[in-house]
Amino acid sequence: MDSATSDRAALQATADNGLKIVVVGGFGVGKTTMVRSVSEIRPLNTEETMTRAGEAVDHLDGVQSKTSTTVAFDFGRISLDERSVLYLFGAPGQERFWFLWDRLFSGTLGAVVLVDTRRLADSWYAIDRLEHHGTPFIVACNDFGGPLHTEQQIREALDLSDDVPLVECDARDRSSSKYVLITLVEHLHALAQGRAAGPSTARPETAPEKTPEPTP
Repeated sequence: MDSATSDRAALQATADNGLKIVVVGGFGVGKTTMVRSVSEIRPLNTEETMTRAGEAVDHLDGVQSKTSTTVAFDFGRISLDERSVLYLFGAPGQERFWFLWDRLFSGTLGAVVLVDTRRLADSWYAIDRLEHHGTPFIVACNDFGGPLHTEQQIREALDLSDDVPLVECDARDRSSSKYVLITLVEHLHALAQGRAAGPSTARPETAPEKTPEPTP
C-alpha cells in the first residue's frame, strides 16, 4: 500500500468544507491513473500485484498487460480555496470488490464514470448502481487508442439520457482529468440550480367575478 505523503504543504487548518467525488468504472479503465494525475498530494493507493490466483475471477479481456490492481480504493485531494477541499476516491473495478461501492457512495456529491470504449459493457454496473443511489454522474471516455465511436453510439450503448454529460479524456494528463472534474462540478451546479428554481410557477387563474343578483 502506497500511503507516503508528498513534499507539498499539508492541508490548511482553515479548511472546513470537504466535498467528496468518486471515480468508478470497469476493471482497468484508468481510475487509479486519473486520481494520480489530478491529485495535489501523493495519492493513497491500495494497488497489489496481480497473481495467477486471480485469473479465474478477474476478466482480463482487453487489459492483458495489466500487472497490478486496486483492492480497496484510491484517494486524492484537491484544494479549491482556503476553506474548501475536494476529496477524490477511486473505486475498485473488479466484480469481487463491488461490495465496497455502496460505502464509497455514502456522502458523495457526484461521480465520474470512466469508460474504455473498447469494453463499454464493463461500465453498465457502475451506471446502474449510481442511478440506484440517485447519485448524479457524468461519463468520461478514456483514450486507449481504440476504434472511434460517435457520441450517439456511446449514449445508445450505455443507455444514457441526453442530460448526462459525456466527455472524452486522457486520464494520464492532469489538465484533461481536471476538465473532467470541472465538467462534473458544472453539472452538479446546474442540477442544484434546477432544484432551487423548482417547478415553474404559472400565475394562478383567478375565479371570475360573480355578477350580483338583482334586488327583488
